[in-house]
Amino acid sequence: MSRKRLTLPTALLAGTLAFTGCDGLFEVTNPGPIPDDELNTVGAMPSLVNGMSADLAFALGSVVQTFSILSDDLYHSGSYTAEGLYNRGVLRPEDVNSDWGYMHRARWVAESGIERMKTVMGAEFDRSPLAARANLYAGFSNRLLGENVCTAVFDGGPGTDYREHLRRAETQFSEALRIATAVNNASLRNAAYGGRASVRAYLGKWTEAATDAAMVPAGYVYEAQFSLNTSRENNDLAYETTNRREFSVYNTPWAKVHGDPRVRWDSIKTSSGGVQTGQDGRTPFFRQMKYPTLDANIPLTKGAEMLMIRAEAALRAGDVEGAAGFVNQQRAVYGLAALPVPASEDAAWRMLQKERGAVLWIEARRFGDLRRWYEEGHRQFMAEDDPRLATWGERAQCFPVSDREVLSNPNF
Repeated sequence: MSRKRLTLPTALLAGTLAFTGCDGLFEVTNPGPIPDDELNTVGAMPSLVNGMSADLAFALGSVVQTFSILSDDLYHSGSYTAEGLYNRGVLRPEDVNSDWGYMHRARWVAESGIERMKTVMGAEFDRSPLAARANLYAGFSNRLLGENVCTAVFDGGPGTDYREHLRRAETQFSEALRIATAVNNASLRNAAYGGRASVRAYLGKWTEAATDAAMVPAGYVYEAQFSLNTSRENNDLAYETTNRREFSVYNTPWAKVHGDPRVRWDSIKTSSGGVQTGQDGRTPFFRQMKYPTLDANIPLTKGAEMLMIRAEAALRAGDVEGAAGFVNQQRAVYGLAALPVPASEDAAWRMLQKERGAVLWIEARRFGDLRRWYEEGHRQFMAEDDPRLATWGERAQCFPVSDREVLSNPNF
């Protein structure tokens, strides 16, 4: 299970100690829980949507660690037991309880919040940027689940095809697009196109995915928000790779990549001049620098990814030269030199898989990509670049239903 830090704010702790020592000098009345129906006001809707954003970011900040070491993004260099198993491709239901809960909380909060907003806002719902944002958060939460879980489970129901999450996300992104277009909000419209393109690609709707992707500017980025306000709002991967040394770029294909702005990492020297080891005391620690601070945001969709979707759509249609053209447009976004057109379709797939991996590095997307490529027989990148991926068929390729879900859901 990923370690999300839970700390009591210092000021709150000090206040608690002061009150316990005052022997009734101060009287504090606890008003109790706020009745649910008091939230059914238009004025509460911004806070409701901000809560959706926060829950999505919290879930993403946790699972990005899990999915990075399950794939080839990062290598576990630390002391955590479950993560050591993930590194070897072992996923047990009892170890995924927290991440399963975080992802489903983000989905449920967004979807139930949308229903509340419709009731409270009435006709104004269709003319509100808040409604577009809410549907985006629901879509990205369902995409996070759909790309990575083995089985879809909704609110205590039976297990079903994991793609149901992606189908829900497609509908939610379409709704976000409709509302963003109505209110003429270009940023939210781009985010909706980008989210919908990504799930349509995963669903095999490559023509529609490429059409959506073409609508997003190459330099556009839409991010999950992190901050320094509280530890819950921190980017936890930044903490685990700056305050601690739990995840390393060592022993991944990206350790061979130098000077690429998409894959930023460095090594740390000890006082004696050697390479610092990870928290386990033996693995060389190559520190990711994509998220150098606790308030570093994680992209949810971006124009560079859209160019890679268009590249993959072209390659699937047999257009190697066209695919290479989109890859090089993506590289130009980062100021990188163009790559030559691959000599074969097999070489083109290898290039595409590596380039997409660089674009989406440690964004919780690689694990899902590797699953879909493996299922389709596109394994060009795996066998030669990471020993873990050479035995991908023997590793866990998706997130199992959690132990808590099985114990609490009568359908299992």
